[in-house]
Amino acid sequence: MHFFACGASRYHARRMAWVAILLGGLGFGGGVQAGDKLVLTTGVLAPYTTPDHRGFLDQIIVAVFREAGLDAELQVFPTATARALLNANVGVDDGEAMRIAGLETQYPNLIRVPETLIANDFVAYATRLQLTTGNWQSIEPYVLSYIIGWKIFEKNVPHAREVTPVRDADQLFGLLANGRTDLALYERWQGLARIKAMGLKAHALEPPLARTDMFIYLHKKHEALVPRVAQALVRLKANGTYQRIFDATLTSLAPRLNTTGD
Repeated sequence: MHFFACGASRYHARRMAWVAILLGGLGFGGGVQAGDKLVLTTGVLAPYTTPDHRGFLDQIIVAVFREAGLDAELQVFPTATARALLNANVGVDDGEAMRIAGLETQYPNLIRVPETLIANDFVAYATRLQLTTGNWQSIEPYVLSYIIGWKIFEKNVPHAREVTPVRDADQLFGLLANGRTDLALYERWQGLARIKAMGLKAHALEPPLARTDMFIYLHKKHEALVPRVAQALVRLKANGTYQRIFDATLTSLAPRLNTTGD
């Protein structure tokens, strides 16, 4: 699947991409040519991306760029998100599918498409506890777990009673299932997909601890396309296409919620 694209053809394509970058820097070419396919990357899995390419990002990225008159595909690198970001920044890939605002301060070659792609909710999952999570202080009395490297949690729960950092989502929800943590901190939709797959009787506490707008980024060589892509996303929201994809891939996991970012 495109999740793990590799081997000789992928290696050759990336070598040719690096050559194109060097030639572009010397004044030979640049931008999108007729018939070109833009490649955007992400590191998120279900329900944003799925093996059958029916996840939210799988569908919305293709739809947005098609609406803009462009051809695009999504490459997924679940264990190499930092490398994918570096590749996008230097132009090996054409952009990032879903990232927070402000990424351009650290990666100056990336330009944010200004229309919000989606709003990500960061929530606490519990199996037994029922409480209102209106702020970060509300979860401090409990044993917490989150994935190492998730800065939003590392930054905001330094005074919790006890914190168990873990390597990945399997460990995170394993601790919750075994009663070794009170609360598992994660992103809403990925968490709902995970507990459904596990058959785990857990729930997300409300309201979310934080909500963050997420955006598409393009490499600066595609700067001229940024307004075009933004306008295409606006049109998909207006004509109902966006909502249909959102409902089919995300809302179905929690029908009473709508966190599209609109």
